[in-house]
Amino acid sequence: MSDTTPIIKAIEKRQLKAQLPDFRVGDTVKVFVKIKEGEKERVQAFEGVCIKRTRGQARASFTVRKISYGVGVERVFPMNSPMVDRMEVLSRGEVRRARLYYLRELQGKAARIREKKTVEHQAPAAAPAAPKA
Repeated sequence: MSDTTPIIKAIEKRQLKAQLPDFRVGDTVKVFVKIKEGEKERVQAFEGVCIKRTRGQARASFTVRKISYGVGVERVFPMNSPMVDRMEVLSRGEVRRARLYYLRELQGKAARIREKKTVEHQAPAAAPAAPKA
């Protein structure tokens, strides 16, 4: 087994994608997926909340959940799949868990995730001039 490991690692290294953005569980993402219809190929967007992310080099994947016409739809995307065209992070979510399976039981406003507040660092303001005597 140990002598095949370098071969597997070499094959997996060639399949890695580098252009996916940095995202976490709880973020609202838009994944653009290539769809084949007959001979034509088009790109379709799937927008939802990332509820799960599995780590790993070539086998990494993430699950995105959305509500479509009142029905919850979840889709698992392999990170390095050629079917994933590109991905955008729409908003950062503030969550305290690695798996957001509890969203499956919630609906409406209860299923919302707080947006993470970003702290913008500003340069310190110039000190006020000393008053003239």
